[in-house]
Amino acid sequence: MHGTSFVDRRWRLLLTAPLDGVENMALDEALMARARATGEGVVRVYSWSAPTLSLGRNQRALGVYTAERSAARGVLVVRRATGGRALLHHREITYSVTAPAPAHESLARSYHAINGLLLTALHALGVAAQVAERAERLPPPASAPCFELPASGELMVDGRKLVGSAQYREQGAMLQHGSVLVEDDQALVAELSAVPVGTTMPAATLFESLGRAPSPRDLADELFAAVRDAWDPTASVLDAGACEGDVLQLARARFSDHAWTWRR
Repeated sequence: MHGTSFVDRRWRLLLTAPLDGVENMALDEALMARARATGEGVVRVYSWSAPTLSLGRNQRALGVYTAERSAARGVLVVRRATGGRALLHHREITYSVTAPAPAHESLARSYHAINGLLLTALHALGVAAQVAERAERLPPPASAPCFELPASGELMVDGRKLVGSAQYREQGAMLQHGSVLVEDDQALVAELSAVPVGTTMPAATLFESLGRAPSPRDLADELFAAVRDAWDPTASVLDAGACEGDVLQLARARFSDHAWTWRR
């Protein structure tokens, strides 16, 4: 139906234990496949079991980052299915939203709907987050970390970026995932780069706003409540094992493949 939004469906809620980069990216991709098969959407909240540098889908890494340089700092490297720039997953909480993507609905519309949900959850936590109204000119992807500047529609506090998100669509399904910084250690992204990036603007953090470090469970509680209030009053918890199977195995193989991570 032409007027149907990606929001208009049954929603499931998933909070997962800390996983490594390959598992986290593979599970998000498997949830996209599940959206195609079931028509359901899933809002997931998760964290990472080890510090991990994630690269944007088409970001140039060769000559900028190396597995050896990152390993020497105790950082793993994975390439996302979504675009954007390099991001360190360590002192942050990650969310993802997967759902069928109606062909008539623009990426921007779904992006703003998801960010509106995040904004509600952040306000419920006590964070005075706002939506960035205008995009600043950004440096090239290889020369600056994801949290350098807020883009239009992203969430910020006092003009500094708090949430970094990216969206990807394939075969009628969408994935948007992003990081909410608990503490700002994104300067390590520049240290891992062989290309000088200059001075970067400090990002906003949950710790700075709240005076404490909320857990993934804290954010999940507020985000899941926002889903039930705004999208689906009957949204229910999804079992963490619901995506086990061939699709997840294939996704694991993809995201663990050196040729994928270092393809450009």
